[in-house]
Amino acid sequence: MAGIYEKYESPLTSRYASPEMQKLFSPAKRFYTWRLLWLNLAKAEKELGLESITEEAIQEMETHLFLTEQDFTTAAIEEKKTRHDVMAHVHAFGQVASKASGIIHLGATSCYVTDNGDLIIIREGLELLLEKLARVIDKFSNFAQEYKSLPTLGFTHFQPAQLTTVGKRATLWIQELLWDLRNITRARNDLGFRGVKGTTGTQASFLALFEGDHDKVEVLDKRVAELSGFEQLYVVTGQTYSRKIDVDLLNVLSSFGATAHKIATDIRLLANLKEIEEPFEKDQIGSSAMAYKRNPMRCERVCGLSRHLMILAQDALMTNSVQWFERTLDDSSNRRISIPEAFLTADIVLSLLQNISEGLVVYPKVIQYRITQELPFMATENIIMAMVKKGGDRQQCHEEIRVLSHQAAGKVKEEGKKNDLIERIKCTEYFKPIWDELDSLLDPNTFIGRSPQQVDKFIKECVEPALKPHEEILRQDKKIILNV
Repeated sequence: MAGIYEKYESPLTSRYASPEMQKLFSPAKRFYTWRLLWLNLAKAEKELGLESITEEAIQEMETHLFLTEQDFTTAAIEEKKTRHDVMAHVHAFGQVASKASGIIHLGATSCYVTDNGDLIIIREGLELLLEKLARVIDKFSNFAQEYKSLPTLGFTHFQPAQLTTVGKRATLWIQELLWDLRNITRARNDLGFRGVKGTTGTQASFLALFEGDHDKVEVLDKRVAELSGFEQLYVVTGQTYSRKIDVDLLNVLSSFGATAHKIATDIRLLANLKEIEEPFEKDQIGSSAMAYKRNPMRCERVCGLSRHLMILAQDALMTNSVQWFERTLDDSSNRRISIPEAFLTADIVLSLLQNISEGLVVYPKVIQYRITQELPFMATENIIMAMVKKGGDRQQCHEEIRVLSHQAAGKVKEEGKKNDLIERIKCTEYFKPIWDELDSLLDPNTFIGRSPQQVDKFIKECVEPALKPHEEILRQDKKIILNV
């Protein structure tokens, strides 16, 4: 029993990532995709007149697309001997599809399956992320609508500033998520297919296969792409598709990581202020020593994982920068780690954000108390204006309220007492003309500007159009259940 715990396991798969994303980057999916690509190549070559490819061969390949335990064993034994993963799987496929063994991988180079296979998996991964991101935006939008009119203290430099609303603040999070939705959608739509390009991208092997017929090579390239679900082909490649594609991809996911980190950090700070908290389950333990604690562990996890996601873009940048001429092989080992980890990490962060957004707890009374401690200072300009309307002198009023403000601030900072500026104003004869107006001058709703209207406008003009393509997914309302 102890033996199973003596090997390292990635927390991305053992603790956090969704089953769908884990399956997408699994060996079973990778090598199934290779077999599918070999089948598509054979089909296209047969359609273009290669008589060596028989219908029986095609049928056998179709029958054995899904790998068995024995297939994996056969491939592992062969790879240990040949030190070549693609040829090991060509051999394993040929073992079970014997009628096709002589034509599998015909005219192709290893990158035909590795690169095209990666592009297929990447596209499916982007689709999964878009679905989850749409849900997160939808959940935070519901939150913004619910609290669009609830005044709260704004912060600049994490110092008290003019009031905003809880919902308006949430729109700042949503706006960045919408840009991530745009970026990931663009990345998916821009993704092309390497196609059949040969060992250095010249298609020389396929030109020889079709006896110098350039048109047939063109048709082959397009047909394989079509069979693999792609309309767009990269017209030129080296042995691989340009690793600049990976740069664009990981930059998009890393950018999302920055968004997630900012949102989670805001919620962590609000939790410290006891204004808003992430979900906290009935039997959840915040600390092994301090039983009272309600640590924002979900948001902390978002921040930790987002940091990892943000740095993965560096892998792609550095890999792309050293791809000499038509290719080198120092990309392979790095990409086996960086690309799956980027998708798994983004997937986990989205699951966490959805869970958080579905269960945010707001404490209006705490929010109101903090407003009452700061609003008197913010209302001083309004008080001065009200006094001037009653015939007061602006400069004299400014001096009167300046003195009272410093006295009240001293009580707060030096004695730890509440802000008593309003009580001081009520006890100062100079301000008697506006005593009966003080309550209205201090109404928090008069300090939030157009926050509620901005939320409505933002949801209608920005969120709803962006989520329209994802309506079917949102109707499913799939809940997120975290394992740990």
